[in-house]
Amino acid sequence: MRNSQNFWDKNAGRYDRFMRKDAAAYEQLYELLRPVVRQKTVLELATGTGLIAKHIVRYADHIEATDASQEMIEQAKQGVKSAKLYFSVQDMFHLPYADQSFDVVIVVNALHIVPEPEKALSEIRRVLKDDGVLVAPTFTHADNAFFGKVKAFFMKLAGFPLHSKWTSHEYLAFLRENGWTVQKSTVLKASFPLTYAECVKSEG
Repeated sequence: MRNSQNFWDKNAGRYDRFMRKDAAAYEQLYELLRPVVRQKTVLELATGTGLIAKHIVRYADHIEATDASQEMIEQAKQGVKSAKLYFSVQDMFHLPYADQSFDVVIVVNALHIVPEPEKALSEIRRVLKDDGVLVAPTFTHADNAFFGKVKAFFMKLAGFPLHSKWTSHEYLAFLRENGWTVQKSTVLKASFPLTYAECVKSEG
């Protein structure tokens, strides 16, 4: 985990530039998120530079936006004007929040880059209210076309911590196997296929 944190600390300053090429997909993502977070208490994990939280905060009641990288959080805090948005450094595997603290948990493009993502899902389940919503869009690298595969190869060489290569179908199955009912899903066109998944806790 330390190695991947070093990667994000080192790349915090250029992260927003890197994300610009997927601006159209992210606009679609904000559209999907706005009704979900409306007047809700929200936790965002792996917020990076806070791009998503800043785009949706005016719709939410309050957002706790967290990341394991201190450098990312320093970048995220710059230019924040909303009193409804709070950034902090947290480990998604060991969150400091009480059980059932949040109406919505958002984790975007993170479950494929952490070891043991099922443990992250277990911690999310703990802090999410029983009638809450998990939104977990993730790049599904195994759906890559040839050029996407080449790009992923070079990202890996650069130290990008890719742990899980799912197809969209495999990723949704992974969520179901770990206690989630997928209520809504779609694949957004980005540098890599981005599988949007909106989930609730499965019964039993």
